[in-house]
Amino acid sequence: MGELINGMHHVSLIVADTSRALEFYRDLLGLEVDDGRPDLGYPGVWLQVGRQQIHLLELPNPDPLEGRPEHGGRDRHLALVVSDLDRLKSQLDQADITYTVSRSGRRALFCRDPDQNALEFIEPPAA
Repeated sequence: MGELINGMHHVSLIVADTSRALEFYRDLLGLEVDDGRPDLGYPGVWLQVGRQQIHLLELPNPDPLEGRPEHGGRDRHLALVVSDLDRLKSQLDQADITYTVSRSGRRALFCRDPDQNALEFIEPPAA
């Protein structure tokens, strides 16, 4: 019968301020903006992550911003693959963004974007 679901196209995250979110996702993490986003009636941006995307939606956030778990692995999160975890740590340190290391034993860390969305960054083992 084959696989019905065979990939992920995008993940959407709610942000309070698209410009502020772009400072994190584009300027700090280096993700490219996809200029193909149509006018959807509210601010936002689409970002390329390989063949997938992150859609930032500037909308009222129904989730609490405070009282979230300190470790992002205990919260809803998006996991991204990185080629150099040490370089990412350095960039986060320079930007004064706190993070926690994965408790799984993998080379991974968790941080939050300016809107408290949890992100995991995983460096796969060398082949």
